[in-house]
Amino acid sequence: MFHNKPPARADGHDRLLAEFLREQAIRQKGYRERALKIYPHICANCGREFSGKRLRELTVHHRDHNHDNNPPDGSNWELLCVYCHDHEHEKSLIGKYYEGPRPPAEQPPPLTSNPFEKLESLLKPKPDDKKP
Repeated sequence: MFHNKPPARADGHDRLLAEFLREQAIRQKGYRERALKIYPHICANCGREFSGKRLRELTVHHRDHNHDNNPPDGSNWELLCVYCHDHEHEKSLIGKYYEGPRPPAEQPPPLTSNPFEKLESLLKPKPDDKKP
């Protein structure tokens, strides 16, 4: 019988990876359980309430983005649904690329034409058009 298990690496990478994943799961389970005891089961962003099987859709977000900063009072946490949690991390990724408004010297020149200039004439019925 054949197994699809890849061969073990000689450098012990698999053992280290398994140990890291196990420690990470224990750490996450610990602060998630504490956060669920401290906070109501409501997304802090969109306000949706979670219970039963759907409680798994509620995640713990670290406000300072440091997963090792887990104070006992939960002051670095907020409960977010998976959608709002993804959105929160997207905002921080996009924010790294945004440097704020450009200096006046680098601003694009103002528009010299109005793209809606002839819109009114296009919307007016023509004399040949018959009404139904």
